[in-house]
Amino acid sequence: MTGFPTVRVAAIQATPVILDAEATVEKACRLLAEAADQGVGLAVFPETFVPLYPSNSWAKEATSFEGWDELWERLWANSVDVPGPLTDTLAGVCAELDIHCAIGVNERESQRPGSLYNALLLIGPEGLLAKHRKLMPTMHERLFHGIGGGEDLTVTETPVGRLGGLICWENMMPLARYAVYRGGPQIWLAPTADDSDGWLASVRHIAIESGAFVVSAPQFIPASAFPADFPVPLPEGREVFGNGGAAIVEPDDGELVAGPLYGEEGMVIADCDLRISLHAKRWFDAVGHYSREDVLTRLVAGPGVDGALPAPRADAAEPARGEP
Repeated sequence: MTGFPTVRVAAIQATPVILDAEATVEKACRLLAEAADQGVGLAVFPETFVPLYPSNSWAKEATSFEGWDELWERLWANSVDVPGPLTDTLAGVCAELDIHCAIGVNERESQRPGSLYNALLLIGPEGLLAKHRKLMPTMHERLFHGIGGGEDLTVTETPVGRLGGLICWENMMPLARYAVYRGGPQIWLAPTADDSDGWLASVRHIAIESGAFVVSAPQFIPASAFPADFPVPLPEGREVFGNGGAAIVEPDDGELVAGPLYGEEGMVIADCDLRISLHAKRWFDAVGHYSREDVLTRLVAGPGVDGALPAPRADAAEPARGEP
C-alpha cells in the first residue's frame, strides 16, 4: 500500500563540468553526499545536467550546417549510455548513501551512434529505476535532441513516495501531465532550464493540479564555467546563461516551501509531508472525482476529416430509455 511519510527533498542547483561527463557525475556524487548529510532522501538535479544544456542563449546558431561538428562530437562523446558505467556510478553512490536521485542527462545509444535524447533518470539504492525521454524538444533543442516515444510517462513507487514528472516545457503539455497524473504521483520531478517568473507560476499550478509536491531544479550556468576550448563562440558581454530559481512547492495552496534560489549554485531543501498530497485530493483530484474522462476523451480526440466528432467508446455507458 502507498505510504505517506515525511520526506526531506532537495532541489540541487548546480553547474556541470561542461562537456565532461565523468567530472560532472563526480560532482553530482559529491553533492548527493552533501544532501545525504542533511538527511535528504530525494535529490533532483537540472535538465541535461550531464554534460550541458544546449541553451538558446548561445546555441541558436546551430541551425547552420557548418561550424558545429566539433561541439556535436564532444557532446556525443560526453553523453550517457542508459544503463551504462555512469549510471552504475550514480547507483553505487545512491546505495552507499541510501538516497534517491533524479538527474537530467544527454542520453546516447553507443550501439547506434547518432541521435541524442533529453532524458530524466530516476536512480535509487536499487539501481536505475526509471527513464523518461522528453516528448518534444523545445525550439532550438530540436537541433540536438530526438523526440521521446511516450511509453515512459509513468510513476515509480519508491520508499520516498510515488515519483513522476516531466522535463522543462513538456510540463506545459496538458495531456502529458494528465498521463503522469494517472499514476498518482506524490512528488513531481521538474528539472528545467527555465529561470523565468512564468516557470514558477507553472510549477505552482502543477502542484495544485497534480496534488503533488513539485521539485523544480533549474540550471545555473555562469559564463566562467565554459572551458577555454569550448568549440563555438559565446555571445560577448553576457555573464550568466542560466540564473537558476530552484524551488519546492506544496500541493495544498501551491505555496513555495523552499526557494527560489537565484544567481548561485546551491540546494533548497524542504520536508514534504505526503499526507498533504492526500488531503489536497479531497477537494480536487484531476484523475478521480474531477476527471470526467467519459466526456473529455471525445473532445480531446477532436473532429475527424469530415468534421464529425469521434463515435462514443464501445464501453461508454448508454443512458436508459427516457433519460437525457
